[in-house]
Amino acid sequence: MSNAVNPLNPRLTIGVCPDQWGVWFPEDEKQIPWEKALDEMQEAGFSIMETGPYGYFPKDPAKLKKVMDDHGFKVVAGTGWGILHQADAWPETVKTFRAIAETHAAVGAEYIVHLPPLFRSDKTWEFTDERVLSPDAWKLYIENANNLGQMLLDEYGLKMVLHPHGDSHIETPEDIARIFEATDPKYVNLCLDTGHIVYGGGDPIAIAKQYPERIAYVHIKAFDPDLVKEAHEKDWPFGEAVARGASVTPPAGEPDMAELVKALSSLDKDLYVICEQDLYPADPSFPLPNAIATREYLASVGLGTL
Repeated sequence: MSNAVNPLNPRLTIGVCPDQWGVWFPEDEKQIPWEKALDEMQEAGFSIMETGPYGYFPKDPAKLKKVMDDHGFKVVAGTGWGILHQADAWPETVKTFRAIAETHAAVGAEYIVHLPPLFRSDKTWEFTDERVLSPDAWKLYIENANNLGQMLLDEYGLKMVLHPHGDSHIETPEDIARIFEATDPKYVNLCLDTGHIVYGGGDPIAIAKQYPERIAYVHIKAFDPDLVKEAHEKDWPFGEAVARGASVTPPAGEPDMAELVKALSSLDKDLYVICEQDLYPADPSFPLPNAIATREYLASVGLGTL
């Protein structure tokens, strides 16, 4: 049996992505090279891959398929950043996601994760956008979320999931509810990123139970609630919160992983559950043993097997 599927929860499939190795950007001198990360992901016992920032792994479909096949990985998703709320940025967003879709459809992926643009830079921590969208900008955000999801599904057969994120316009439970109320569930659903939902003041277990039909994909990770509280009280940028250790290795932090796995299983739907931990910048010696410990702990609570 694959270590990706636990017989007690056969509809939940565990996977991994570069974030677990401290990778936030396609290229960055502080990140582990993709060849080393891929070797270590295989060594850690994973077999399901979300490819992370587009351009970190090879963009050429033939090369991407070969390196993933050589390491025993099935690619199930790609990710991309794209501005939805600015009309002048929309053509570039479409161009970016077409490139991502062409590569990932060619290697058999099923999902594209839309990472929202942040209003503070992950690198400089400076403000890059308005913290709160105007009504017109929000309206455009919704329209273009539907448009992007429709393009990806109708033209490439890929399902788009929006990703809540610290320092973005989809962060709090109220933001998520607002998205669900306004978007078309045929084209727009949620990547339940459990860590970012905790960071945004929400309960991912409650959200999974409240919106079972909109949960299409999962990033499973934990955040330290005390550091999250301090981050918001002192208005740290998200990148600073991560640098101070807010993203933690389960079973530390929230949510309660055993309860989360139960809640996801109770949805009774096929879900990829991708291990993540925000570690940028990471000590190169840390991700491999940390990922092994994470995978083994999650197996102990019913997600994946040893």
